[in-house]
Amino acid sequence: MIQVSEKAKMMAIELMREDGYDAAKDYIRVGVKSGGCSGLSYDLSFDNEEKENDKIFENNNIKIIVDKKSFLYLVGTELDYSGGLNGTGFVFKNPNANRTCGCGESFSL
Repeated sequence: MIQVSEKAKMMAIELMREDGYDAAKDYIRVGVKSGGCSGLSYDLSFDNEEKENDKIFENNNIKIIVDKKSFLYLVGTELDYSGGLNGTGFVFKNPNANRTCGCGESFSL
């Protein structure tokens, strides 16, 4: 399961609305792909369609959709939002990551 912080929830609702999505029925699609300075990188987008091998969760009134392969890397992750000096955007707090890069956008196990 993926947890969604209150800050991430508020920004997700706002950004989804700006992109023509409805947080009450559409999803945040979270995934992992090869790349980044640590080997794996996070992928986040909005979606309104469920695929065959997707897992769907709801936390803090936000629907999250994760493909089966990415789910193994993301179990227990918290999606947060940062507006600090190191940059603005969604932040993944992943307990499975052994190492992350300085910007926090890639990781390794």
